[in-house]
Amino acid sequence: MLDYVPGCVMLGARASIFWTGQRGNPGGASLIGRPLGRICATALLCAAATLMLSDAALAAKRSKSRAAAPPPTLDAQAVNDAQLAAPSGKGRASAPSAAALIKAEVLLDRAGFSPGQIDGKSGSNEQKALAAFQDANGIKPSGSLDAETWARLTAASPEPALVEYEIQESDVKGPFNKTIPPSLEKKAELKNLNFTGARELLAEKFHIDPGLLTRLNPKASFDTAGTKIMVPNVTKKPSEAKVEKLVVDKSARTVRAFDGSGKLISFYPASVGSEERPAPSGTRQIRSIADNPTYHYSPKLNFKGVKTQKPFTIPPGPNNPVGSTWIDLGDGYGIHGTPEPQRISKSESHGCVRLTNWDAHALGKMVHKGTKVEFIN
Repeated sequence: MLDYVPGCVMLGARASIFWTGQRGNPGGASLIGRPLGRICATALLCAAATLMLSDAALAAKRSKSRAAAPPPTLDAQAVNDAQLAAPSGKGRASAPSAAALIKAEVLLDRAGFSPGQIDGKSGSNEQKALAAFQDANGIKPSGSLDAETWARLTAASPEPALVEYEIQESDVKGPFNKTIPPSLEKKAELKNLNFTGARELLAEKFHIDPGLLTRLNPKASFDTAGTKIMVPNVTKKPSEAKVEKLVVDKSARTVRAFDGSGKLISFYPASVGSEERPAPSGTRQIRSIADNPTYHYSPKLNFKGVKTQKPFTIPPGPNNPVGSTWIDLGDGYGIHGTPEPQRISKSESHGCVRLTNWDAHALGKMVHKGTKVEFIN
């Protein structure tokens, strides 16, 4: 339609010529009728084009306005006061808000049903944790955050989901690694595999996605001791419960921990083996538990991307390939942590059972030498 706009200008000039002709020619009236008809038709087309352009401009302006609209406020008050939206008039449940999802993830974590990394998003790990919590509490395990599950979660843990924390000197003093190289050979050249900064340390300490931690504290300096920030209220005393049996579901990518009476104590999402290197089958026993382990690579493993044909050892630290806890199952298999908590149950492993560092650490305190580990498909 833009092509019509220049045409309007040219026809306007012709109209003045015709009218000049009319004044100088008695028979001009018969000549004017036809140009005027064309002029009127063209004017209508121009008007239509102008309206269409105006509508398009208005739509673009509205679209830009919507795109530029800021996201809903997400702070401690919004999360702590969050409620599950009531079903719509058609009986359909509304999608939980980010604030409600964060609150639910914190409550699940505190109840012993780990959602993995707290990120305020509805994903597979959160759904698995919800289903396990529902099953343990006599609720149909749908994996959806419904009213009954919400009521049970909030009643079980009335403390606020987010609390204020003052950053300590120990949180910021390091030592930190500036970067962590991707290759195993390069990792082996380092003296340690520490956190890359205070924000990463604090995120792991409070089981939260670093990006969400920043969003909840947009003006905070995570590198400054004494700074007060809002964090998930997930710090708790180590469980005194003793795990007598672990069940690793290879297809569901989950780990369940049971006490001697068969009661479910805790639940974790996990990365469990791969097609190339599947996890073991049958039942094994825990041989030992080690904190802050080193990682020993043998050329027999023949990992993709590893070029050296000599064995090497990767130093300890939370960014070690097996994280900060190793639960040995023999024959090179183990349950361990990871430097990439956001990828738990969404990636594969080299035959082991991979948890977040905090989940592996918590589980390591509840199991013992001889605890049975059953692998199911």
